[in-house]
Amino acid sequence: MNDLTEMLAGEDDAGKRLDKYLTEWSDLSRSRLKALILGGHVRANGVAITNPSTKVKDEVEYTINLPDPIAAEPIAQDIPLNVVFEDGHLIVINKPAGMTVHPAVGNWDGTLVNALLHHCKDSLSGIGGVLRPGIVHRIDKDTSGVLVVAKDDKTHIGLSEQFAAHTAERTYICFARNAPSPREGRIETRIARHPNDRKKMAVVKEVPAHIITRFGSQASSNKGKVAVTNYKYITGYGQQKGGSIGTPLVSKIECKLETGRTHQIRVHLAHINCTLLGDQTYGKTGAFKTANSVSETKLKNSLNNFRRQALHAKSLGFIHPITQKFLQFDSPLPEDMAILEKQLCEL
Repeated sequence: MNDLTEMLAGEDDAGKRLDKYLTEWSDLSRSRLKALILGGHVRANGVAITNPSTKVKDEVEYTINLPDPIAAEPIAQDIPLNVVFEDGHLIVINKPAGMTVHPAVGNWDGTLVNALLHHCKDSLSGIGGVLRPGIVHRIDKDTSGVLVVAKDDKTHIGLSEQFAAHTAERTYICFARNAPSPREGRIETRIARHPNDRKKMAVVKEVPAHIITRFGSQASSNKGKVAVTNYKYITGYGQQKGGSIGTPLVSKIECKLETGRTHQIRVHLAHINCTLLGDQTYGKTGAFKTANSVSETKLKNSLNNFRRQALHAKSLGFIHPITQKFLQFDSPLPEDMAILEKQLCEL
């Protein structure tokens, strides 16, 4: 990039999109400029502009302030870890809600990887790359529970093969709206990026075979990946107003994963009208806010103090790649979900 980071817009520039205008006199890509604008690093006469489509005005000075570069490798940080099991080949962690697994945009430190680098020193598998050392699988930032991390490449490969073959056993517990019908079943769909919101995933329809034959890979490019969740209703709380007797307001559901797609359980349960309590991404934003029964009022009050999706990775089972012994690890409900369950019992 050249040294030019500011420019006074002229009459011919007026009306142009800001991100497009900036590309004309800087050596930055439009996508990079868009990110800088959204991050508040572009100013107009000293005032931050955060909308890339803002129209340029004549006689206004636009300035690009480049932030300090991010370190190429994550740093070790002394962050407490709840270690469930550890040997010379792997480590099993009970991850708290609110902790991101590995560094990414918006979360460059304070992650599980940062904590592991301090705890394990140099003994983490390098297969995942510098940003994901030892990481075999992930759970969402606001999901709690158990996950395993590899310390050496042989262990990493062995664990990855089990996850790919769907032989690793993963059980989750969640609290969701309504009750699934039937009470126990298997959800198999394809999941891909949401067409209108890149931060979300969505169930996508199968592309008919004759369409694929006619249009080839272009027709199948948006088919997503196969995702399979086995679920079982455990118990219900409250009574839906106007619903038949035994129709709960909230259900406790056990989910066992065959695949591990991004946001899989959250997307699948929303797909069957059982969105997770506290899920701000896939839940209906107006749910329970207009309470029309005593139970809904109580639930609304309970959710005011619950700040995440009610999802917990309860158990994890796999064959140790080195010892060949089957290992099973369980994690009790964390405090916030245990409190929520107690309140649900009072609906």
